[in-house]
Amino acid sequence: MSAAQTQNDREQRWGCLESLGLSQRELVLAEALQMEYDALARHRQDKGPANTLPPETSKSSPARSEPSMPRRVPSPPWNNLQQGVSGSDPMLNHMQPGVSNLSRSSGESHGFSKEPRYILDEWESDLEGTAQLLSKGLPSLDEPPPPVPPRNPISQNDPFIVHQSSAPRDVNLFTPEVDQPKLSIGDTLNYDNLNDSLSKLNGDWLSPNRSRRVNGDKSGKAVARSNTLPPQVPPRTYLPAQKSTRSQRRVSVDPVRSFIPIYLFTSFTVFTRLRSAYPCNDYSKNAGFVWSPCVAQDELQQGLGVSIKVTVYSDHFREPLTFSCDGSSTIDLLIYQTLCYVHDDLDMIDVDDYLMKICGQAEFLKNNQTLVSFEYIQQCLKFDWDIQLILTKRSSVNMELARTTEDDDTSSTMNHSILLQERPIKQTVTREALTLLLDTFHNEAESFLLSEVELPLHVERLVQSVKALCTSLAAVETPDITAALNQLPACPCRLQPKVQKDVSVLTKRENRVAIVEKLTAAILDLVELYCSTFNANFHTMPHSSRSTAPIQEAGMVTNVLSFSVYAAHRIPITWAASYENFFLSCSLTHGGVELCAPQHTSKQSVSKYLFHLVVWDQRVCFPIQINQLPRESQLTVTLYATSLPPPGGAEEKSKQKRSIEALGWVTMPLFNFRHILTCGRKLLGFWPSTPGSGNARSSTPNFSQPDSVILQVDFPTSSFEVRFSTPAPAEFSPQYEFSRLDQLSQRQLHDVLHKKSLFWLTPEDRRLLWEKRYFCHVEASRLPLVLASAPSWEWACLPDIYALLRQWGCMNHLDTLGLLNATFPDQECRRTAVQWMDSISDPELLDFLPQLVQALKYECYLDSHLVRFLLRRAIGDVRIAHYLFWLLKDTLQDSQFSVRYQYLLAALLCCSGRGLRDEFDGQSWLVNILAKVAQRVRDSSPSSRQAILREGLEEVKQFFSMNSTCRLPLNPGLLVKDINIQSCSYFNSNAVPLKLSFQNQDPLGDNINVIFKSGDDLRQDMLTLQIIRIMNKIWIQEGLDMRMVIFRCFSTGRGRGMVEMIPNAETLRKIQVEHGVTGSFKDRPLADWLQKHNPTEDEYEKAVENFIFSCAGCCVATYILGICDRHNDNIMLKTSGHMFHIDFGKFLGHAQMFGNIKRDRAPFVFTSDMAYVINGGDKPSSRFHDFVDLCCEAYNLIRKHAHLFLNLLGLVSSQITPDTFLSFDGVIRSLFVCRHIKTYTPSKGYSYVVKVEREQGSTLVQRTFEEFHELHSKLQLIFPSSKLPSFPSRFVIGRSRGEALADRRKEELNGYVWHLIHVAPEVAQCDLIYTFFHPLPRDERAGSVGTVVNALHNKPADVSWAPVPGTVAGEVKLSVLYKSDKLFIMVMHIRGLQPLQDGTDPDPYVKLYLLPDPQKTSKRKTKAARRTCNPTYNEMLVYDKIPRGDLQQRTIHLRVLSEGAFWENTLLGETIIQLKDLTPGHRWVGWHQLGARSSDINR
Repeated sequence: MSAAQTQNDREQRWGCLESLGLSQRELVLAEALQMEYDALARHRQDKGPANTLPPETSKSSPARSEPSMPRRVPSPPWNNLQQGVSGSDPMLNHMQPGVSNLSRSSGESHGFSKEPRYILDEWESDLEGTAQLLSKGLPSLDEPPPPVPPRNPISQNDPFIVHQSSAPRDVNLFTPEVDQPKLSIGDTLNYDNLNDSLSKLNGDWLSPNRSRRVNGDKSGKAVARSNTLPPQVPPRTYLPAQKSTRSQRRVSVDPVRSFIPIYLFTSFTVFTRLRSAYPCNDYSKNAGFVWSPCVAQDELQQGLGVSIKVTVYSDHFREPLTFSCDGSSTIDLLIYQTLCYVHDDLDMIDVDDYLMKICGQAEFLKNNQTLVSFEYIQQCLKFDWDIQLILTKRSSVNMELARTTEDDDTSSTMNHSILLQERPIKQTVTREALTLLLDTFHNEAESFLLSEVELPLHVERLVQSVKALCTSLAAVETPDITAALNQLPACPCRLQPKVQKDVSVLTKRENRVAIVEKLTAAILDLVELYCSTFNANFHTMPHSSRSTAPIQEAGMVTNVLSFSVYAAHRIPITWAASYENFFLSCSLTHGGVELCAPQHTSKQSVSKYLFHLVVWDQRVCFPIQINQLPRESQLTVTLYATSLPPPGGAEEKSKQKRSIEALGWVTMPLFNFRHILTCGRKLLGFWPSTPGSGNARSSTPNFSQPDSVILQVDFPTSSFEVRFSTPAPAEFSPQYEFSRLDQLSQRQLHDVLHKKSLFWLTPEDRRLLWEKRYFCHVEASRLPLVLASAPSWEWACLPDIYALLRQWGCMNHLDTLGLLNATFPDQECRRTAVQWMDSISDPELLDFLPQLVQALKYECYLDSHLVRFLLRRAIGDVRIAHYLFWLLKDTLQDSQFSVRYQYLLAALLCCSGRGLRDEFDGQSWLVNILAKVAQRVRDSSPSSRQAILREGLEEVKQFFSMNSTCRLPLNPGLLVKDINIQSCSYFNSNAVPLKLSFQNQDPLGDNINVIFKSGDDLRQDMLTLQIIRIMNKIWIQEGLDMRMVIFRCFSTGRGRGMVEMIPNAETLRKIQVEHGVTGSFKDRPLADWLQKHNPTEDEYEKAVENFIFSCAGCCVATYILGICDRHNDNIMLKTSGHMFHIDFGKFLGHAQMFGNIKRDRAPFVFTSDMAYVINGGDKPSSRFHDFVDLCCEAYNLIRKHAHLFLNLLGLVSSQITPDTFLSFDGVIRSLFVCRHIKTYTPSKGYSYVVKVEREQGSTLVQRTFEEFHELHSKLQLIFPSSKLPSFPSRFVIGRSRGEALADRRKEELNGYVWHLIHVAPEVAQCDLIYTFFHPLPRDERAGSVGTVVNALHNKPADVSWAPVPGTVAGEVKLSVLYKSDKLFIMVMHIRGLQPLQDGTDPDPYVKLYLLPDPQKTSKRKTKAARRTCNPTYNEMLVYDKIPRGDLQQRTIHLRVLSEGAFWENTLLGETIIQLKDLTPGHRWVGWHQLGARSSDINR
């Protein structure tokens, strides 16, 4: 062979090895070592085998027949790798001639074709490092995976091999029916003896009782190659077929990841159990098509008791059939009525053989449901759409999504499903790569043992081989490896001071043997630790002692919890150059509550061994006993460090304040999924500390990021396992009547039980709730509040808690969500919640499916009752499976929980049939194509975007040429077959979303138009629309239809998604532009536009009615959710009058900012042109009062369900973007009272303009003297008076509203605020002060400071005017309620006030007196309305301490006055209202006539 051919062969071999998980640097090193090994092998062969080893070496290795023969290094290609993994015995790797490797088999049978490729295949710009992942151990989807050398022959004619050809089988699972070892004819296979033989071949290194032998121990300590050989990757343990209870079994007892019970999902029995609930022949749960969703009975608002016109199409008749039927008619009756028109004899016709399909959608109506119960019918009735249905035979319906018998009989594992994902779980080092590195270490160890000269060179090579091994095993250097390497002299690759200084020690062979022995044992331990931590494709053999270890109950163990922290590995070099004084903070939590004080380690610096690491080698002991630990206790370790000062002199460094930064954290459960207390050595990957990492923390260490810092901890081990057994509920758990409590306790407990969120409970509230827990059963929905008040969740307290759970009344589905948040990690508590939720209907489940998917983050373990509940429901309904698939796919972008959701997604794919998997594959492929097109359009210049869009959509055309149809992620009922390129365009916004028009698969349906966005995070829009949809359902259930427009929005991955387009709708900006450039400043555009599209009077009145209701609903929804960034481009109006909002990128109060100015100054958008439509003109009318009352009613209905929305937002709090919540305004640097201004509302006096300078800039706020005094009073309640400055005196002599007094108080307040901001930081930077000076809406109102100064000069002249006595001067609407010795009077509206004498509208306000009141102390008044005769106030005026007995003698004296200049007001009307007819506890709402002075007009 020529030199060139040899070089090419070597390049080909090492090029193949790149796919084994070796980096380029390791390949270069290994290639250099390989060349020397080849030369050394040729040299030894020339000298002969007799001269290879000394005679005493041969005698000490009886296990090898030929100890002198050097072991050959496996050489690629793959057929050479079939020598085996361990390299110890070639007979274990013998292949039967003619038998191909399992993973290389390409045959297919039984119709089992290649699995889908695009299910979770991400497009190029989203895959950072996916190619590297595929090249580091994951086989490409285009090519079959590399062969894994089997340990025994595999029967060629086994049908199971062919069946698994396209889906890689887990090579670490042994199945007797598949992996039959080669036997001669007539031999019987004894698995027990085979296991014994394999154990002998592996040696005793896996024995749990293995101990480190000293040099004096000669047993098993041969210096020959058999003992210096690095650990073989253990073979699979063969299980006797007659004793096996499962079809396949994992070798290791523990799963691949210690904290995730993957084996529970890998086992075929789990999927069999889930599928058995819905067998494929049960068509009610395996229909194979999409059922149209229904609404609940209490949501039926339209169509009840009325006749509905229906149009039916069918192949049975040429023309469509139109007739009327009652809305309460069932679908089978509708089918029967339709068949009557085409069949004379219906005796031979079975109605169940027919189905009704929605025209234009791939959805079918269930025959046993009523017509008006379907969501589609309700939408048609709301928007006056024609109801069009298609009658079809059930036998002709395409059931491609149904599971088949073959699907149910297929042995499912998650391995192949995981390989199909866009972010597959990373395999680190492969078995083949580890074999090569172990052989390299063996050769270097053998050379080191045999060397007599050039010891430093051999030491360097030995250390390099160890370093290469450790690098592949997560760059972890255990203390045993460090101790063994410290016995070697220093070398360039490891400059450690604690090394062997005397090189002459190594001249003795027994010393070198001892070092190699210790090094080999340490590497064995590292391999075993690696296999139990990372997702490797090989496993070590389980410890035989684990299955027989005695059990100790955790509740009986009184030892304190402790563990040892050794080091943090893989420290980045940037950390070593930027930080010092690294230390760990260790805390124990349960449900987010700390169980004891955190413990800290000492402060250490970065050390350099083989790698950079921080060594503590310290024991951490918590002041808590093991029997006091709850089962779901979490250990959280946070890594802190002190930043190094910048370069400079020592004097400058001492002046600079050095901050302590959190660099990373990791959380792990103390009890694993088998409820066994963690023991032994663990590797924990740190998650980087980010501002948003505190919302929800994964209980899985970070091994998904290749450069994560790894912490090595050692938990105590013992001869027994500590198990947390679930205790039985207590037998005594009484239920007492609430009325048995005294009146004070009832009132206190009632107030606490009606708090909307458990986060609002004070310690006193929790104590009261738990003390009175047996009286709380009457309030079933308040169980989360009671459980949150439990003092402890330790083993001894659980019987009382579980007894309470068992006897508690079943909660409704909405309240049950409160038990699934992070506060309640207890498994029994969550099991009960899922059990109560099991009866939820499929449509209702879809409403809360996003929250349930997010609730999976708070499960301690992967296999939970909630997971199985979701999988079970997904198997039984295609729509649930569809949305669950896309929700799980979308959560893959969450790096902390991506591994968990990858397994859940793989489980869903395994439970689904092949047809549904193919459908998901097509949808993902289509989304990937659209994402590419959208990105190219967005990146191009505006002039070329349309051409690039059309060019990119040709790829969509090609997609549909390969796939006849595809369902859109928005709705599985939207089935499309092509795209109409001519109708597609884009929007000129920042994200440049695409407007796409798909051709409907139904020829009778219209084109389906959607918006595809790329570059925008649509999860927030998705959440907002979901909550608005739930609000609308609550309104409908309460009998209030707000005519809301509900559209769908779905996030389909990282920064991309689809939005449904609403037909016949335009933005307000486009409507206003039709009236010219100044159309936005006019009041008529909306009314004129509605008039144009609704020309008749009835049509226009109907459109205005729709506008009033929908506008009120939008105002309430946007106000409650704090939706910001509202402008005329994201508010739309339908021609039918329905108004709705779009684009919810800013919500929960996070407003758009221009510098320090908030763009959204109003709590919700209500403009003058909207009021013009409602009032029917410029002047306020009674319809506006109706509009305000409608808003109040809608708001109060939502307020009754506040706990539901708090639960919904709480479950998805980790998904909300960090900048959503109100941001911190910045540190206040100075405060200065600039001037005082005259004010008239809410009372006449002076306000003080304060300039607040912060880090981000300065703002102006207005505060009155009374508000400053209130601030000081509240500060005195928090801090001692010694820390607060003195406040100016409130008492004055003479006129208290004079300008001279205002000038004097301005100076006094200036001194007060200066001292206030310069006191102790705990006072100056407290939340109370920062809240006080935070800008309010009155501060941000345009021109508020500048215009108020001259308000006095703009007041109209005083007019002496009053209504004529005895005449009706208008009406006032009041809401009066007496409750708990308090009288609540809400002044709502006034209508029909008379204009002033000069013809102008008054500035009315209301003044109240509660008579008798001789001292005039009961005066209350509202704010003043401006320039109106029909004002709206909605202000609550409260009178305290009104005894119930005095209520009958009290009267309300109400006066309406117009605010005038110089404190001269004009009486507009008054009335006297007797309270003798007021019933305590009942609200009294009504209109009261206003008369002139001295008129006594009662209710």
